[in-house]
Amino acid sequence: MSKKLSFLFTIVAIFVLALGACSNDATKNKENSGGGGGEGGKRHAIVYKNTGNPFGEKLMDGFKDAIESNGDEAILRAPDSPTVEGQVQIIEELITQQVDSITVAGNDEDALEPVLKKAMEQGIKVLSTDSAVNENSRLVHVNQADPEGVGRVQIEAIAEMIDYEGEIAVLSATSQATNQNLWIEWMEEELKDDKYKDMELVKVAYGDDLRDKSVSETEALLKSYPDLKGLVSPTTVGLAAASKVITDKGVQDDIKITGLGLPSEMAEYISSGVAPWIYLWNPIELGYLAGETAIALSDETIEGNAGDTFEVEGLGEFEVVESETGEGTEVLLGEPFKFDAENIDEWKDVY
Repeated sequence: MSKKLSFLFTIVAIFVLALGACSNDATKNKENSGGGGGEGGKRHAIVYKNTGNPFGEKLMDGFKDAIESNGDEAILRAPDSPTVEGQVQIIEELITQQVDSITVAGNDEDALEPVLKKAMEQGIKVLSTDSAVNENSRLVHVNQADPEGVGRVQIEAIAEMIDYEGEIAVLSATSQATNQNLWIEWMEEELKDDKYKDMELVKVAYGDDLRDKSVSETEALLKSYPDLKGLVSPTTVGLAAASKVITDKGVQDDIKITGLGLPSEMAEYISSGVAPWIYLWNPIELGYLAGETAIALSDETIEGNAGDTFEVEGLGEFEVVESETGEGTEVLLGEPFKFDAENIDEWKDVY
C-alpha cells in the first residue's frame, strides 16, 4: 500500500503544477492535458465519474504521472455530475480526437457499452478502473482489490465497533456503481454468518457521491432509524459527509461509522472516535496502475487476456487475471489498508 516518499513528492509537485492548467469547457467538464507528450507521443484519456470528487482527483493525478513519465499526453475529463449522459458526451469527443486509449470509471455498468464499443472499433484501447463497465465495453478492468475482501472487512469492522448487536445501514454512491454494488453484495453475504445474528441491515441509501445528497441521506437515516448503531459508507464522499453529520448532531457516542475514506478527510473523525478505523487503497497508486495498464495496452505489451503480465516501476509486476465475477479480466492493485488512530497522522498529509 505504501510508496516511496520521492514518488509521493513527485505526485504532489505535479498536482500543484496541474492546478494552473485546469480549465472548464462549455459543460464544465474537467480537462487537463499534460505537457509530457512530445513528437510521436501518444494521447491517453481518463474519464472519471464526476468533478469535485477527492478520490477521483487523486486517481487522476496518479494516471497523469504515469502517462507523462512515459513521454505521452494525459487528458483528464469528468462530467459535472455522475451521469451516463455526461460521460457519453465526453467519450464521443475523445473518439473524434482519436486518442490512443480511454480509461473510464463508469457511472453505469452497461449503458456506456455502445459508445465504448464504438471507440474500440476505431482502434482506441478501452479499459475501466474504480467502477467497472461490462466485459463487452473494455479490454480489462483495473481494480482496487478483491471485491469479496473489501465487502467483508467493512462488516467485520462495524460489527466489532457496535459489539455485534444493533441496526446498521449502508450509505453508498450511485445505485448503478458496479464496485459499490459488488461490495454491498459481499457485505450482505458476510452478514449471513451466525455471529451477526443480533445485527440487522435496515437500509441501503444512495448519496450519488455528492456531498449535499450524502448529508441529506444520512440525516434521513438517523431520523427513520432512531435505534441505528452503525453506518458503513464504502465511498470517500459519503463517509466524510456522514461522519460530519454524526459529529454535528452530537450522536457519536450512539452511532459508529466505518467505510472507505481518504485519510486527509477522515483524520479528525478517527481522532475523535466517530470512525474508529477506516479502509482504503492509495488512489494515486490506483490511477498510476491504470495509466501504466493503458500504456501497456497501447504498446501491445498486453492484450488484456488472462495470463498477460507487465512491470510497473515502483509497484512491481502485475498479472491480468479472470475477474472474480466471471465477467472479463482485471488487474488487482492489492488489499485495502486499515487507517486508525495509531497511523492516521502518518498518512493524513499524504492523500
